[in-house]
Amino acid sequence: MRNIKKLHKAEYRPMGDLETWSPLPTRNLQMIDPFIFLNHHGPQKYPPNNNGLPFGPHPHRGMETVTFILDGDIAHKDSDGHYSVIESGGVQWMTAGRGLLHSEISSKEFKEQGGPLEILQLWVNLPKRLKMMQPAYSGLQEEQISVWKNKEGSIRAQVVSGNFKGIRGAFDTPTSVALSLVHFEEDSEIQLEIPKSDNIFFYVIRGALEVNEIKVPELHLAEFSKNSEILNITAKEKSILLLGHAEPFNENVVFGGPFVMNSEEEIQQAYEDYKSGKMGSWEE
Repeated sequence: MRNIKKLHKAEYRPMGDLETWSPLPTRNLQMIDPFIFLNHHGPQKYPPNNNGLPFGPHPHRGMETVTFILDGDIAHKDSDGHYSVIESGGVQWMTAGRGLLHSEISSKEFKEQGGPLEILQLWVNLPKRLKMMQPAYSGLQEEQISVWKNKEGSIRAQVVSGNFKGIRGAFDTPTSVALSLVHFEEDSEIQLEIPKSDNIFFYVIRGALEVNEIKVPELHLAEFSKNSEILNITAKEKSILLLGHAEPFNENVVFGGPFVMNSEEEIQQAYEDYKSGKMGSWEE
């Protein structure tokens, strides 16, 4: 069985009235190549006539954002002309590539009516060869996402990308990153085989899971070694897991706010291109 090297508790980083937990990056863990950032917003309840999510127009380059809407909704708009409102159970996948502007705010209905909100956004790096690719966006509602279930119906995986036990992910992506949102009922278990060469992203959103005889509590990210392909996962209580795995890119990574490149010079160029309008313009 694959060993857990360390457990990392998400750090509490509220954004105004938006409750936010972040397990990556932290003081103890910078990245799990190619997974570079995760914000977990909520769970919380918004009152009627709220301001909603605070993520107005901003740029990205050199990476991808994958957004999981567990509760609430997100109205996505970008400078390439994409617009969608994705609701509870849905997922958004945006490949920033060479750069674009986007906003992620709550819908007019959510701001008027309020309601429960829980959203996770994961940043996935792009390899050097793809950092300047054409940007792309896709948003899928819950019923459009591939699902794997065990025969008992006690485990359900939304297969977002890659492959989960023979089920192909709903999104076509530029790299081989596999991502699934796995829902466990009480007293359920599963065995997974993940290539030894892959890095694993294992974040418990709700509940608690036992993986290879080690308990991973809620709001914890497990960091694994590469000694085996086998993960034995047991849920003693109802739980939700964000599970990813991928071959590491093993490239230099430089962060510059919303840009993720391979050198400081490329970060400086990204800021210059953004300021000069090369990532698009914004119209309300």
